[in-house]
Amino acid sequence: MDAQAEIVERIADVRAEDWDALGPGAHPFTRHAFLAALESSGCVGGETGWYPRHLLVRGAGGELLAAVPQYLKGHSWGEFIFDWSWAQSYARAGLEYYPKLLSAIPFTPVTGPRLLVVPGAPAELRAALARLLLETAREGNLSGAHVNFTTEEDQAALERAGFLRRHDCRFQWRNAGYRDFDDFLDRFRSEKRKKARRERRRVQEAGVTFRTLQGADIDAGLWHTIFGFSERTFLRHGNAHYLSADFLALVSRRLPGVVMVKLAERAGVPVAAAIFFQDADWLYGRYWGAAEHVDCLHFEACYYQGIEYCIDHRLAGFDPGTQGEHKLARGFEPTLTRSAHWLAHPGFAAAIGRFLERERSAVDEYIAAAAEHLPFQRGADG
Repeated sequence: MDAQAEIVERIADVRAEDWDALGPGAHPFTRHAFLAALESSGCVGGETGWYPRHLLVRGAGGELLAAVPQYLKGHSWGEFIFDWSWAQSYARAGLEYYPKLLSAIPFTPVTGPRLLVVPGAPAELRAALARLLLETAREGNLSGAHVNFTTEEDQAALERAGFLRRHDCRFQWRNAGYRDFDDFLDRFRSEKRKKARRERRRVQEAGVTFRTLQGADIDAGLWHTIFGFSERTFLRHGNAHYLSADFLALVSRRLPGVVMVKLAERAGVPVAAAIFFQDADWLYGRYWGAAEHVDCLHFEACYYQGIEYCIDHRLAGFDPGTQGEHKLARGFEPTLTRSAHWLAHPGFAAAIGRFLERERSAVDEYIAAAAEHLPFQRGADG
C-alpha cells in the first residue's frame, strides 16, 4: 500500500471531516471536536504533561487513511491504567521511564477505538498502524508505547505487533429491555430491592429533586456552578481537576446531544450535579460533586438517575466510571477491560510480561468472584 505516516502536534491541523470519517466515528471520545476541545481549552498541552503527537497515515493522494490519537507523556496521571510501579522500577535501575508514548483519550477511562482506519480498509492497514506505534517509540528513543482501554479488534492487532496484554475490571450496567426502573428492581433479591428503594427515598425525603439538562442548553454561569461541585470533590481528595468548565461548555457546543447533566436541586437551588456523556447506545458517567452532604445523594445522582435515563431512552448500557465495588449492589456487573503495552528494554519487557500473566489470572478470578455479589435473583442475572 502506497502510504505515508506523519505526526501532528495539533489535531486542529487535521480536517475534522477527514478525522471523523475514520471508523467508528460516532464514538464521542474519539471525535475530532472532543480532542480539539481538550487542546484548545488547555486541558492537554502546555505544562500538563500531555503533549499531542497524533499519528496519521495518508494515501498517495493525501487522503487520510488511518490515525491514532496519541500523546507524549511526562507522567502517568489521568490514565487510569496504573503503571507507577513500572516507572519506579525503571528509576531504581537508573533508567528513564518518561517520556513514554500513550494512545488513549485523556482523562477518559472508557473502552473505545484507538486504531482508527477508514471503513472498508484491508486488515493490513490496522496491522501496519500497530507496527507504526512501535516504530514511533523506537525512533523517539522512548521507554515504551501504551494503548489503554482497547477494543478486542485493536487489542488483537497490537498483540500481533508485539504488545503485551493487560487486564483490569470495570463495573457496567446493561439494559435487558426494562420497561421502567421498577422493572429493573424486580430482578433484585428482596433485601437488595428494599435497600435500593430506601436509598432513593432518603434523597426524596431530603427535599432533593432532579432536572435533566443537555450540555448545549447550559449557560456559562450554570456551568461554573456545576463544575464547581465537581472541582470541590476533587480538592477534598487532594487532587486538582483534570478538566475545566471551559472544556465542558466548549465540547457541549461542538457536540450537541453528547453531554448531559443531572442537576440536583432543593427548593430550586442547585446542591449537586452529575455530568454524563452519551452516544447512540451508551451512557458514560464522568464527574460529580455536591455542595453539602445528603444521605445517599451520590448513589442517586451517579447511578440510579443514570440507570433510569438509560431505560427511558432505550440505551444499551451505562459505564458509570472507575473504581467502586459498591456498584455491584446497585446492579453494575464486573466487566473485563484491556490495555496493550510495549517496553523497549528487553529485560523489563520480559519481567513485566511475567507479571501481567499473573495479574491476568488474578483479575479473571476477581471478576468471577465479584459476580457472586450481584443483587439479582439467582437465575435472573446474565
